[in-house]
Amino acid sequence: MIHYKTPDEIKTMQQGGAILKEVMREVVLQVKPGITTMEIDQLVQKGLKKRGADISFNKVDNYSWATCTSVNAQIVHTPPSSYVLKDGDLLTIDAGAYFGGFHTDYAISFMVGDSRDETIERFLQAGKDALIDAIKAVKVGNYIGDISKAFQDRIESEGYSIIRRLTGHGVGKELHEEPYVPCFVSKPREQTVKITPGLVIAVEVMYAMGSGEMIQEPGNDWSLITKDGSLSAQFEHSLAVSDKNTLILT
Repeated sequence: MIHYKTPDEIKTMQQGGAILKEVMREVVLQVKPGITTMEIDQLVQKGLKKRGADISFNKVDNYSWATCTSVNAQIVHTPPSSYVLKDGDLLTIDAGAYFGGFHTDYAISFMVGDSRDETIERFLQAGKDALIDAIKAVKVGNYIGDISKAFQDRIESEGYSIIRRLTGHGVGKELHEEPYVPCFVSKPREQTVKITPGLVIAVEVMYAMGSGEMIQEPGNDWSLITKDGSLSAQFEHSLAVSDKNTLILT
């Protein structure tokens, strides 16, 4: 069942999303070679609490942290750890804020340090462009399938692979709500959810430089990695649809 949000609830989620975006911008600037992913997690926790928001991700059963911090071949759900980031690592920070009884969700991928690799930069740009394309598809009268097609068209046209076993999702009083928002076309658009006012979704693309096949990381109960060891990235925004426009909450 989809939980559509009232205009007042969306206003509350805008506040939470603004806090989350501000915290993430602040933390990204502090990521340098030599920092651990656990230290990044602590910075996010402090930033949220300083602004009157709570941690979102630790409200997921058995998950105890504020972030997922995935590096290189790690795709999603990687808990922070004592791993020391190196110059040239590809890092994804995925975090959520819980504010006024509602969650918002946001993720960004980037290279750590001063290293510049044109191949990786092109890979990351494809994800940023795919998210922009997908956001343009989030409007009243369209379908979830239009979002999926926007993601798939951009990523595959650039020569990369969608991680097909992962999806975006509704977001609200729960971090993960209906509907699912796939990054690829899985059925005719008219058979997917129609976008109407009050819909609030976390739109995210998870993709790989290689095949896109995914496995559980050995020795880690949460982390998912690419089967072929290729690089992976993720970009995500929480969006709310009103009767007038689509709001980027994060």
